[in-house]
Amino acid sequence: MAQIQSEKQYNALLARIDRLFFETDEKTPADDPRLLELDVLTTLVEEYEKEHFPIKAPTLAEVIADRLAESGMNQKEAAVLLGMSAPRLCDIMSGKTLPTYEQARSISVKLNIPASIVLAV
Repeated sequence: MAQIQSEKQYNALLARIDRLFFETDEKTPADDPRLLELDVLTTLVEEYEKEHFPIKAPTLAEVIADRLAESGMNQKEAAVLLGMSAPRLCDIMSGKTLPTYEQARSISVKLNIPASIVLAV
């Protein structure tokens, strides 16, 4: 399959995708050449973006900080909720130490953070 060779090509394809997107809608027949072109171009752009603009998984510290911000809790309150000391939570969030199994389980369940993020897998 063809690949995007430069940022200039990438930008040109994004512009074409934008035009095709507004030329079609849910009533456009599935065999319409514009939909087929849109599908091919979208695939090319996705492959280019995976290589040139990878999205890193969030760190445990980032996710915990987001959860605390969403809930309005501070680290001290979160530590109480999680059943650990505030310094221990601070060490986990700074990356100085990893949570124990029980702490990881508590973080996952009580802060609704996927285990894969808590365990960094």
